Amino acid sequence: MPSARIVRSTEVLSSPRVLQVEGMFDVPRLSCAQRTWDVELPLDENPWQLGLIVGPSGSGKSTIARELFGDAIVDSWNWPSRAAVVDGFPSEMSIGEVTALLSSVGFSSPPSWLRPYSTLSNGEQFRVTIARTLAEQPTLAVVDEYSSVVDRRVARVGSAALAKAIRKGSSQFVAVTCHEDVEDWLTPDWVFRTDENRLFWRILRPRPPITLRIEPTTRQVWKMFREHHYLSGALSPAARCYLARVDEMPAAFTAVLYWPHPTRPGFREHRTVCLPDFQGVGIGNQLSEFVASMYRAAGRVYRSVTSSPAMIRHRAKSALWRMTRGPSRVSDLPRKRSLRTTSSIRRRTASFEYVGPPRPKEASRFGILKRAQE
Repeated sequence: MPSARIVRSTEVLSSPRVLQVEGMFDVPRLSCAQRTWDVELPLDENPWQLGLIVGPSGSGKSTIARELFGDAIVDSWNWPSRAAVVDGFPSEMSIGEVTALLSSVGFSSPPSWLRPYSTLSNGEQFRVTIARTLAEQPTLAVVDEYSSVVDRRVARVGSAALAKAIRKGSSQFVAVTCHEDVEDWLTPDWVFRTDENRLFWRILRPRPPITLRIEPTTRQVWKMFREHHYLSGALSPAARCYLARVDEMPAAFTAVLYWPHPTRPGFREHRTVCLPDFQGVGIGNQLSEFVASMYRAAGRVYRSVTSSPAMIRHRAKSALWRMTRGPSRVSDLPRKRSLRTTSSIRRRTASFEYVGPPRPKEASRFGILKRAQE
């Protein structure tokens, strides 16, 4: 639709109250209410993947979006009332495809995947709705009232995760919203501002930076993270714990254990969890790698075993990690000794060793060098 005139008319039914309002405020008698928009949206001028229609309430965002994109617009989805959210996705999708899509939009909490949609937080519902939209409409998806019911921090972080997911493929996505704050995080190729009735093509630039403050913490902090970890909520009494904050808010948690290997003793990652509101922009990986770099400064090997698909993909491509065992199930490996029947035997995991640069200054400040020498 390079240009169009959009006209919407609604009959005004006369009533005693309507007549009173017309008389009180000297409003001309109308048989119908009419609004007209003259819009120019030459979207075929440039290739694009992400678009944003933004403006104040009542400015015609939804009307223009429906005229432009028709059946591609999404308001909401019907979810099973009692079944897990993973059961709400198209039946032809494999569970691997469903969980990969959920992770790609920053919804990486396996325990929450198994809960009904109605029991999720607003932020989790926002992420899973976006994932469902991409599953149902993989070519073009348009979401009305985008991010309207979630905390603004969740909206911004979620937009960054969505943009990352969209740009990995060839699909197109349009957000329709009254919230200006998502623009820099969604990094759209074009923005149509309904209050100005103008289309702006944007130069692609990075999203705003996220500053982490990392500090040692106590085991008690684990309480706010444990329900989001895919293993049990247990934390070893010997764990050394670290917390990442964003704008003073707890965002991610990492715990480390000493690993008494017979030939190469060192340390291993025990737990790493990012809270749902902050998932999808790499905060968990940043914390994990910062902590790993400090322990490497102690001259010891630092290992990690994970079954998180997103973390495995990240580390497999990263120069900071060396994969020592590819994704596999412990039960599929040759057994040299008996293993207890635990969930770790059934899970598909990968092993990594941190090989990135050490951080001796930070390791000294956090007391890691001193403890490693004791």
